[in-house]
Amino acid sequence: MAKVLMKGNEAIAEAAIRSGCRHYFGYPITPQTEIAAYMAKRMPKIGGTFLQAESEISAINMVYGVSSAGCRVMTSSSSPGVSLKQEGISYLAGCDLPALIVNVQRGGPGLGGIQPSQSDYFQATKGGGHGDYRLIVLAPASVQEMADLTAKAFDLADKYRMPAMLLADGTIGQMMEPVELPEDMRTTVYEKPWAVTGTENKREHNIVNSLYLVPEQLEKKNIERYEKYKTVEKNEVMYEEYMTDDADVCVVAFGIAARVSKNAITAARAKGIKAGLIRPITLWPFPKDVIARTAEHVKGFVSVELSMGQMIEDIRLAEGCKKPVTLCSRVGGMIPSPEEVLKAIEDMEGGAF
Repeated sequence: MAKVLMKGNEAIAEAAIRSGCRHYFGYPITPQTEIAAYMAKRMPKIGGTFLQAESEISAINMVYGVSSAGCRVMTSSSSPGVSLKQEGISYLAGCDLPALIVNVQRGGPGLGGIQPSQSDYFQATKGGGHGDYRLIVLAPASVQEMADLTAKAFDLADKYRMPAMLLADGTIGQMMEPVELPEDMRTTVYEKPWAVTGTENKREHNIVNSLYLVPEQLEKKNIERYEKYKTVEKNEVMYEEYMTDDADVCVVAFGIAARVSKNAITAARAKGIKAGLIRPITLWPFPKDVIARTAEHVKGFVSVELSMGQMIEDIRLAEGCKKPVTLCSRVGGMIPSPEEVLKAIEDMEGGAF
C-alpha cells in the first residue's frame, strides 16, 4: 500500500470518509480548520454532506440529528469551540448516540492562543457537559494514528452506542508525515435497529430522547449506562509500553509529549538510567492496570504534559499513591524539550522530587 504525505488534520478527514462517514458539520477554528476545508472539498464529490454551521452549537445539534437516523457523522473543532459543543455532547450521551467529535487542542483557558496544548484533558475524560456520562477518548501520537484512531473511534462509538472523541493537539494536527490509508477502514458494519428511520408500518416507532420525567426511570437508565461503561473499561483499554520491563523511572505521556519523551528516555538509558514510557492511547478508559503493575517495580512516575498537570491525577489514582509522581510540563503553546524531560527523569532517579 502506497504511503501519502498528509497533514494530521487531513488524515483525520480522509480516514473518516474511508470509515463510512458521509456527514460532517463544523465551524472553522485554528488549528483544526484543515479538517473542515478537506471535508468541504471531498464530501460533495462522494455524495456526502458538508455544512459549515452558523455556530459550534448548531453543528453539534446537527450531529445529534444525523446520528439519530443511524448514519456515521462527525464534527471537529478546537478547544473553545468544543466548549460550546458540550451541551450537545451531553445530549448525545443521554440518548446513547454514536458520533465522533474531534478536538485539535489549542492553549487556554478562554481564547488562550492558537498553539498546541493538552489542557482539555479534564474536559474530555471527566465529562465536560452536565450529567453522569463518559466519552471514549483516543489520543493519537502520529499522523498515522490520526487516521487509524479516527476509524477506531467510529467503530467503538457504533459498538457501544456512545460518543467518541479524538483528542489530538495542534502539533500533530499541523505536522506532515507519510500515512497509509486502506480503501475501506471499517472493521464492522453495525446494525442500528434503534435508529429513527421510518417504520413502513412494519415495527413500532423508535424514539430518541434523553428526557425522563419519572426519576426512577432516569436512575435506571444511568445505572444501565454505567454498566456499559464498565464493559468499555474491561475490553477497550489501549496503550503502548516502551522500555518498561526493567525501568526504575516510568514516564507517562500521550500525543506529542510522548514522542518527545521517547527521545529523553533514549538519552537517559545512554547515561545508565533505566527509564521507560507508558503512553495511554485511550485516555478514557485510562490504562490503570498497567500503571498499577509498573508501580510495583519503579521508583516513581514522571507525567509529561502540555498542561498544568491534569493527567497526573489519574496516574496517582491508578498507582494508588504508592510511588511519587512528578510533573514535567510546558503550557501556553510550548512543548517540553527532550532535555527538560531528561532532567525530570534524572531528578526522579536521584530522589530530588
